[in-house]
Amino acid sequence: MMERPSPNQDARPHGGPVDILVLHYTGMKTAEDALSRLCDPTARVSSHYTIDRDGTVYAHVPEERRAWHAGVSYWAGERDINARSIGIELVNPGHEFGYQPFPEEQMAALIDLASGILSRHPIPPHRVLGHSDVAPARKSDPGELFSWAQLADFGIGLWPHDGGMALGQSVESALAGFGYGMNDVPLEKVVTAFQRHYRPSRVDGIADAETKRRLAALLAQLETV
Repeated sequence: MMERPSPNQDARPHGGPVDILVLHYTGMKTAEDALSRLCDPTARVSSHYTIDRDGTVYAHVPEERRAWHAGVSYWAGERDINARSIGIELVNPGHEFGYQPFPEEQMAALIDLASGILSRHPIPPHRVLGHSDVAPARKSDPGELFSWAQLADFGIGLWPHDGGMALGQSVESALAGFGYGMNDVPLEKVVTAFQRHYRPSRVDGIADAETKRRLAALLAQLETV
């Protein structure tokens, strides 16, 4: 791990838990562009870690401090996501500059880093999230090419197994029950965020039968956590 300290940080609220892990992509043309911005005091953004495409891990902010990575965000009643989360950036040009799959070296480094984070903090599987989950109106990262299923195989996050379950409630209430913020966000945006994470084979914002089954499966998993 390489130290690349960022000044863009502050103290976490006293006594609050660190119980969310948020994954991002950098969305910039090069790794150095991203690293420079994350460490630029005028940018006022940061993350705890960045993982380059070759698996190199850069440490920016100590885990006991609050990094400024989530912005205006929401999950399961919480609005200050930065206060209770660890943020990891993955070097990838993103949808604006030529979105690419995430190399195995990068994924292996992420699995190792995230496993260590989960051993240090009480982060349950359903609170391992993408930036698009906590900010569906604004963000699309880490996106549909990111392998959440691979992470789940290593015990990092949830992955829905389509067992043919019926949803049994409206899509809106089910998404809100899972954790998504629905206020002032078009339903299509939230469904799109859900699909990017949990049904990446088709991301169109339409809550079709498969999307509903996967949402039902996740809600059932929540009951056993």
